[in-house]
Order: sequence, then C-alpha cells, then structure tokens
Amino acid sequence: MSFSGLAERWQLFVGATLSVCLGVALVQSSLLLLISAATLDPPAGLSPAERLHFSDSAEASVALLGVTLGFSTFLAVFIISSTFAFTVAQRRRDLALLRLVGGGRRHVRRLLVGEALLLGLIGTATGVPAGVAVMALQTRLLVGFGFVPDGFTGQWRGWILGASAGVGLGLALAGVLVAARRAARVRPLDALREPDAGRVMTAGRWLTGMFFAAGTVALIILAPVGGAAGGQALTMNVSLCAAVALSLLAPVLVPAVARLIPAAGVTGMLARANLRDEVRRSAATAAPLIVLIGVVFGQVGASASFAAAGVAEQRRGTAADLVVETTGPGFPAVAGVASFSSETETPVRITTGRGDTADTLIESALVVEPAAFERAHPGSGSLQALRGNAVAGGPARERFSRGDTVTAHFAGTDHTLPVVAEVPATIGGGAALLVPVGLLPAEQLAEAPTRTFVTLAPGADTARVTAALSEVGTVTGVDDWLRADAEARTSTSDNIMLIVLGLGGLYALIGVVNAVVIAAAARGREFAAARATGLTRPQVLRAALLESSAVTVIGVFLGALAAAGTYLAVLATTSAVTGTATLDLPWSLMAVLAVGAFLVTGLTSLLTSWSATRAAPVSLLGARE
Repeated sequence: MSFSGLAERWQLFVGATLSVCLGVALVQSSLLLLISAATLDPPAGLSPAERLHFSDSAEASVALLGVTLGFSTFLAVFIISSTFAFTVAQRRRDLALLRLVGGGRRHVRRLLVGEALLLGLIGTATGVPAGVAVMALQTRLLVGFGFVPDGFTGQWRGWILGASAGVGLGLALAGVLVAARRAARVRPLDALREPDAGRVMTAGRWLTGMFFAAGTVALIILAPVGGAAGGQALTMNVSLCAAVALSLLAPVLVPAVARLIPAAGVTGMLARANLRDEVRRSAATAAPLIVLIGVVFGQVGASASFAAAGVAEQRRGTAADLVVETTGPGFPAVAGVASFSSETETPVRITTGRGDTADTLIESALVVEPAAFERAHPGSGSLQALRGNAVAGGPARERFSRGDTVTAHFAGTDHTLPVVAEVPATIGGGAALLVPVGLLPAEQLAEAPTRTFVTLAPGADTARVTAALSEVGTVTGVDDWLRADAEARTSTSDNIMLIVLGLGGLYALIGVVNAVVIAAAARGREFAAARATGLTRPQVLRAALLESSAVTVIGVFLGALAAAGTYLAVLATTSAVTGTATLDLPWSLMAVLAVGAFLVTGLTSLLTSWSATRAAPVSLLGARE
C-alpha cells in the first residue's frame, strides 16, 4: 500500500524526494570535505604570514562545511515534514476509509512510515551519485573563494555510503513522524463526510511556534550584551528563529493578513475567499517563503549593517587625513606632515594556558609606537604601560585582556609577556595584540605590511604632500582606505554567507514549488466547479494566479517581519558596541529576491492550474459518483 500510494501520488512527493536527494548529497560531500580540510597539513616552507593565512582559511572552510551540514539537515527536515503534513490533509478521506475498513492507528502510521522509507531510499539512491558532483562543485567553490589551496581535493572514504544511507532514511523518517502521528488520529467516519482538513493549529504547533517566538525575543535582548563577537553571532540567528516561529503560526497569520489585501472583481473575490477558507493550503505555500525571505533579508541586512558600523566606528576613532601603505617598519620625514602613526602587522605564534590546557595558535600582532597610536586613534585608551617586554590587547573581537599572560615565540625562543593594557574591541575586529616597537626582531618585520596614518600640518598643500608620500608607498584617503579594509576583513564571512544563503534559497525554492504543486494537484474538482458555475478557464487561471500572488505578498511581508527582528538586534548591538545605532540595508538585492519569489510562485501556479483545468469540468464533477 505504501508503494501504491507513492506511485499514485508521485507528484505530491517530488519536492520531498528532491530535498532528501539534495540533503544526502550535501551531507556526504560536506562530511568528506570537512574531514579532508580538518586534516590538511600546511605546505612546507611557508612564512609566518602565509601560515597564518593558511590557518585562517582552513578554519573558515571547516566552519563553512559545518554550517552547510546543519543548515541542509534543518531545511530538508522542514520541507519533508511540511510535505507530509500537507499530503495528510489532502488524503484525509482516504486515510479515514482505511480506518473504516478495519485499519488501526498503527496501520495508518505504518503506511506513512513505509512511504517515507521508500522516499528515503529513492533520495539516497539518487543522492549518493549526486554527492560526487556536489563535492566537485563545493571543492571549486572552496578553492575559488580562497578557503583551501589549489589542488585540494576531498578524499573518498568507504564508510560514507553507510552514513549517506543513514542520512537519507533519517531525514525522511524525521520529516514524517509528526504527520504520521496526526494521521493516526483521523476518524473512520470522516470517509463518509465532506473533506475536512481538521484542526490546523494544534496544541503542539502553538507551543512550538511560541517557543521559537520567545527565543527570538531572547536573542534580541541578549545580542547587545554579547559584545562585538557574541552580539553579531546572536544577531545572525534572530531571523532564522523568527522565520520558523512565523511559519509555524502561519495558519493564524496568513488569513489575518489576507483580510488587509483588497479584492476587485469576481476573480479577486474568489482568490481572497480561497485564502480565507483554505487556510492549510495558504499557510503551506507561505511557510517556505517566510523562511527564505526572513533568513536572506535578515542575514544580508545584518552583514551590510555590521560592515557599515565597522567603517563608521573606525572613522570616528581615526584622526588622520591620509593612509600610506608600505612594507617594513620606518617612515621618512615629509614636509607638510604634522604627525603620523606607523602600524606594522605581523603574525606571532602565541601559547596561552599551561600543561593540558595549553593552546598554541598564530595570531595577528600590530607593532606600534604607543604615543603615536594614541594620537592617531583617539578613544583607544592609555597605552603608557606598553613598553619593553609587554603587550596590549588589540581590537580583535576575540581578544586578550589586561592581566592575561601570553607566551610568544620569536627570535628563536619563547617569551612570557604580560598584557598590561587593552584597547576597546571593535565591531570590525582587528589585531589580537599590540606590540611596542623594538620587541620583535627587525628581520621579522622587514617584509611585513605597514600602514601609516598621516595627519597633515595646517595649511599644507594636500596634493604636494600626497605626491611626496606616493614615492614612499600607496597613498589613500582615510575614508576610502577604511572602506577597503572593512571589505577585506569581512570577505571571508561574506563568502560563507553567500554560499549558505544560496543553499537556503535553493531549498526554499524547492519548498515553494512543492507546496504549489501539491495544492494544485487536489484542486481539479474545485476548478471544475468554478467553471461549471460560469467562469471561463482564463478566469479560473487568473483567480489561481491572484491567489498565489496574494500568498507571495503575505509570505514576503511575514518574512520581512522576521528579518525586522534581526534589524532590531543589529540596531541594539551596534549602539551598545560602537555608541551609534547603524542599519544599512541592500535594497536592490532584497528587491531582486522579492521579484524572483513572485516570478517563481506565479509561473508554478499558472503551469499547475493549467494542467489541472485541461479536463472537461463535467468529467471531474462526476468522478466521485
């Protein structure tokens, strides 16, 4: 019976099967690449700076692959569970008939679990070979974005086949459990009544939705007290939590918002009536849109806002007119320059803790002259104690604090250094340590990049001073340099976000198309009744298009509402960390995404409605008799 049900209603399960296939492929590929990246040894002969870059890139690749694993699993279960919940509502009469002829609740559960197992087997069988292609694509992305060196490849491991099978079956079963429990409660007499989808908002759905809503509020409250690093991490999770809450509460929210949408003409009134009456169908279509819009709008808005806040924060904390980029320490005297602060960046191997708790890593250090640094960066605090064999905590988000002790390795030996001062952490990050001039050997700094913040003397000719400084190095205006520096600092996180959001968009697209197809598959009789009462086929298609457009409007609105939670957290976090609330939204990208959502839902609705109205109305109306 499970096989027959799956074969007869295969259109209803295409989206879920694709989700399992994609989930298996991504988990298989990400696992193999994650293990390969985590065990990748740096090439011999790397300089300290190259080793630091290699270490940072390897850590970023592991983080990316870990996020991909978790995100793909969550979205796959979300889409599969939505599919089975929707199909149970569409098949309520069939399941009741099974109960009427003697089937027990366990038989109904076994039927749906059997369908899920078959779906999982199909998804696994197609996902394993697809995973090979996905691994090649992911490898190209990792190499192209600079996360791993050229020539990196994922190593195949035989046990991955068993893991892939477990993932495929596990995704399918996890998605069907709630729907199977709900289906088992269908009453036998429902087979003799008009179709009834049953109560949409169950107690469990209310509790889960309110739980995620409370989590959203908690994240917004905690983000400002999380500091520069923790605040950003908490903020990035707000939209996901809010989107899940709103999608769970969609059966209540969608009809409420639908009442605000004006309706003109017969087709418009019919579309709005369908939105009001077919709550489950409208909510199932809006849910993936809410997740897509909420997560993407929230993530890109937060990323752009934090980058803008970092630039503004650095600009307020920088008293200079020009920035000169050179190599190695030292800066010549140039007429027209009132003061300058040269800052040389170099990697340093640092060990913290002792014994079993010792941790050795390569951190970025900034070699500075304390007094000049204070002049060029007002508000950085006092660095008078930064002299001799001592260091200060830098502006990095994960930082060292005054009173800590670190062991730095340079000049062929280990040096135990106290952290005697610290500058405020910045939202844009920076070096982990500030080191006084003279502590590190000159040969280590000979090829290190140096930036010099230059303040011009009153009345100095800017063009003449710039020309003179151009003979020393690359000269840039402070604003332009800060913007480029912020882009360089956030490039890794932006690339990670781009890949993850692309994955989320693909899953959400599958979910939207799947919901529209499932809804249209059961509307043949409804469309036939509308045509029998006098509507033409074009009018029926127009009503279906208006309905899908209205659902898209509601989905985009609720998704934007979920993203608004992220924006609140962004404003609170940037205000707490930088002193100024900052919100900078990429409107063009958001507009493109919203228009794309309308195109996808509209085109899918037209195609499925056209297919459902091909048969003569009388043939569908008489089918039940």
